[in-house]
Amino acid sequence: MKTINIKAIVAGVGLFVLWIIAARFVPDMQIGVVLGILMLTVFLFAFEVVGVDVAAVSIMVLLGLISHFGNLIGLPQPLVPPADLFRGFSSNAVISIIAVMIIGASLDKTGLMGKVAGTILKVAGRTEARIIPAISGTVGFISSFMQNVGAAALFLPVVSRISARTGLPMSRLLMPMGFCAILGGTITMVGSSPLILLNDLILSTNKGLPVEHQMKTWSLFSVTPIGLALLITGIVYFVLAGRFVLPGKARADAVSGTDAMDYFQKLYGLDYALYEIVVPAGSPIAGKFINDIEGPNRLRVIAILRGNDDLRVGPARDIEITGDSVLGILGAPDRLRTFAEANGLKFRAELETFAEQLAPTKAGIAEVVIPPRSNLIGKSAREVWLRKVYGISMTALHRGGKTLREGDGIRDMPLQAGDALVVHTTWDALVHLEKNPNFVVITTEYPHEELRPHKVKAALLFFGIALGLILFTDLRLSIALMTGAIGMILSGVLKIEEAYQAVSWKSVFLLASLIPLGLAVETSGTAAWIAQQTLELLGDTSIWVIQLAIAVVATFFTLVMSNVGATVLLVPLAVNIAIDCGANPAEFALTVALATSNSFFLPTHQVNALIMGPAGYRVADFMRAGGIMTALFLTVLMIMMNLVFGESMPRKGA
Repeated sequence: MKTINIKAIVAGVGLFVLWIIAARFVPDMQIGVVLGILMLTVFLFAFEVVGVDVAAVSIMVLLGLISHFGNLIGLPQPLVPPADLFRGFSSNAVISIIAVMIIGASLDKTGLMGKVAGTILKVAGRTEARIIPAISGTVGFISSFMQNVGAAALFLPVVSRISARTGLPMSRLLMPMGFCAILGGTITMVGSSPLILLNDLILSTNKGLPVEHQMKTWSLFSVTPIGLALLITGIVYFVLAGRFVLPGKARADAVSGTDAMDYFQKLYGLDYALYEIVVPAGSPIAGKFINDIEGPNRLRVIAILRGNDDLRVGPARDIEITGDSVLGILGAPDRLRTFAEANGLKFRAELETFAEQLAPTKAGIAEVVIPPRSNLIGKSAREVWLRKVYGISMTALHRGGKTLREGDGIRDMPLQAGDALVVHTTWDALVHLEKNPNFVVITTEYPHEELRPHKVKAALLFFGIALGLILFTDLRLSIALMTGAIGMILSGVLKIEEAYQAVSWKSVFLLASLIPLGLAVETSGTAAWIAQQTLELLGDTSIWVIQLAIAVVATFFTLVMSNVGATVLLVPLAVNIAIDCGANPAEFALTVALATSNSFFLPTHQVNALIMGPAGYRVADFMRAGGIMTALFLTVLMIMMNLVFGESMPRKGA
């Protein structure tokens, strides 16, 4: 910690010197002050002197103070009008993020996101190299026709469930998903706000241009080849380089999957694990009952699928095992393999059929104790039908300092006060057991999740309404999404308390606090001055270099202000530069609109801010992985722009 502070002090001194040098060349003090605040913001983000959300709020407050007392230091006007300082909290982007978080939590509450996660795992397996392309490709495709922050928020619970089932840290899954959500927004002209805005900017710019330089608007799929190339680049980048650029371990504040089996192995010496067994038609156990195979083999059947639709979790012991059944079995790996080989069974080391029902988010091992006043004292587990009546499958019984297991006759032993039962159960059943006076539930760290599958129709209805309003009307994005969010709450899919919990307020404060900084950069003339200075440095160079410079400037602007603001500011400038140097103005305008999606280096983009908290990312993580992604984006963008369009697109009137 001491070293970090020394580095921060050295960087701060260097930053001050740079600001003094820059201040000598700016045309007025207004721009000089904004440049200083910009440098301070980058410094706070890069060295994490305080939390990134605290830094953003601090910058917002500093803007307010300087705006109010600016006349004392010679500022001709406030950097940000007082009425606009906190307007970010009601901005279209922030309200949209709150709404999509609520919609995503609502869809997850119905169990839909769990099914999506199960489908991805079934197709992609459980390795990082296959899961990342599956998640990222899916999110990228969805992001091509809806706002990228909406697609990312929708898949947050999916990634959380996949992390829980596979043990892969969220920090290794969320950044690829978030980056590809941003990249997917470049596939169509409705995938991101700058591209949606571009045609309107072209039409308004045409009014001030002579006929020979006027531009045609872009069609829906004009950018598809470029967007697909960018998305594929992002996926390949994380598949090949993810092991080097992504955080190696889950952070303390990151969400990750946990497995209680380790605890029971250490405490009770249980070497059990969960597997699947497929029973062929001619197997010796076909036609037998569950009870016939459990005791003699020290196994516990906790789930069975007979046919295509007869699926039971915690099946009673008198259920018949039919040919072509699939069994979910808890047992020692060596013993289970021996049992499978002896009976001609197909052994699956990974869950496929029961991946959803027996996922760590739905079921697991728990510990319950028989209290002195329990009505079950003196009765055996077989007599009271523990599995059928209470939904718990006893795998071990701890009594008098000894642990007895399946095969020791534990289901025929009369229960005694103080007996500790190690059971496999669904978490829903354990919730009900906590209210039952016959048991004392010791296990408390488990997902107390109340799913509402009966609300799936209402959830899909309001999600469809929100999506329809986005795609087929000109209604503001925030209103369209909030329509879906409030519909989820009014229909009972999500309770209002759950909606508050679903919102990542750290992300909200980060984005809302940076909006006035973007406003100050734009209204003070700082953005235009930076663009002008950058292009003047180029002098008389090739069109390709000028186009690259415009893309770089747009990339920088979108890191410190909204991508919409950067697009509005730079498109007219890029068009005039293209005309002056004999290039295609429409192509330069498109370059700006695409480059403002190149926002990976800092967590200032809405998607990056959204994933930062759940994965426990630091700014340094974005700088490491995002720096390379930024360079790749610019490289692929320039190659594809000139390969697909070049100078071939005709101008209006030509």
